[in-house]
Amino acid sequence: MRVCVGTIVHHPEDARIAHRQIRALLDAGHQVTYVAPFTHCNVTPSPEIRAVDVPRAVGPRRLKALRAARAALAKGCRDADLLLVHDVDLLLALPRRRPVTVWDVHEDTRGVLEGEAYLPGPLRPVLPRLIGALERRAERRLHLILADESLRAHFPGGHPVVPDHTDVPATAAATGDDRLVYLGRVSRARGAAEMIELARRLRPHGIRLDLIGQADAGVRPLLRDAQREGLLDWFGHVPNAHALRMAEGALAGLSLTHDVPGFRDSTPARVVEYMARGLPVITTPLPGPASLVTGTGCGLLVPFPGAIAQDGAGHDPVDTVEAAVRAVLALRDDPAARAAMGARGHAEALRRFHWPVRAPEFVAQLERWARAPHPAARPSGQALPA
Repeated sequence: MRVCVGTIVHHPEDARIAHRQIRALLDAGHQVTYVAPFTHCNVTPSPEIRAVDVPRAVGPRRLKALRAARAALAKGCRDADLLLVHDVDLLLALPRRRPVTVWDVHEDTRGVLEGEAYLPGPLRPVLPRLIGALERRAERRLHLILADESLRAHFPGGHPVVPDHTDVPATAAATGDDRLVYLGRVSRARGAAEMIELARRLRPHGIRLDLIGQADAGVRPLLRDAQREGLLDWFGHVPNAHALRMAEGALAGLSLTHDVPGFRDSTPARVVEYMARGLPVITTPLPGPASLVTGTGCGLLVPFPGAIAQDGAGHDPVDTVEAAVRAVLALRDDPAARAAMGARGHAEALRRFHWPVRAPEFVAQLERWARAPHPAARPSGQALPA
């Protein structure tokens, strides 16, 4: 099978796209053409793929990237059996003549936009409606795969779920006592301001914070200032396998995500990755992470930013940062509890979230769709063939 994979929004080495899905396709013997912003992200394509370079869609000015993407996808699809796109943006750039087309829905885009502050005022009321119309049209005309069960509420057509699992090592490294880690995109809604303040309050205790991931434009000046002040180390985007190795040996993994619609019902991939690496998890109480933490005893919960909660003893109201400081210091001072949490999280990740177990299902689904007739418009809500 020849597959064309496309993104103009994500980094070419995005873990879900490159290190899970494309890797699974290559391991199964399929050929992959990858349309992605290699030059913009300073990435050298793997010799295992056929690479097509495009500009990256950044901020509100995306027309140049969309025009280039349409031409690149037409080129990449010329001899392909299936087209797999990863961005809402690319729904506007699909070539007229194309093979069976699949949209991988990573997140609730409209919900995420509600929680982020980077949209110019005039776009705020318009863009969610435009995205909603694109999503409804895509569900009628394309095959969809969903990154999380929570997305079924937005896409009720019986689409298969390909979760954001990870490669779980057979054993996890021991935790340390002087370093926190955060993996993933850094933004205000993902707790950037709270993590910077946490790093500030932990500095007198000799505990540093490593932020590993690309950052939204609005928070980059804050991160640079914090790094110059010596509060934290921000590494920017790091290839997933290397980022996970960097996380090993930390005291805990952070996920201080705000309570916004786009995140409310999903489990951030970083939480699963912390568990896979044997790190205790410190997270705000989104239902997915909270269920994992309380159900397995693999970490500690702190209140959402803007909320005030009682501490564990039932007194002294604390905010997110103060609660996180207490959680970090408690883990630092109790190595046995820290190790037990990490071990429980690792065992659960190995049991439930090991990507190589799910990879064959993902590849088989694409193979079935590639063998089927070109998808025609169908009534919204009709389930796709299994």
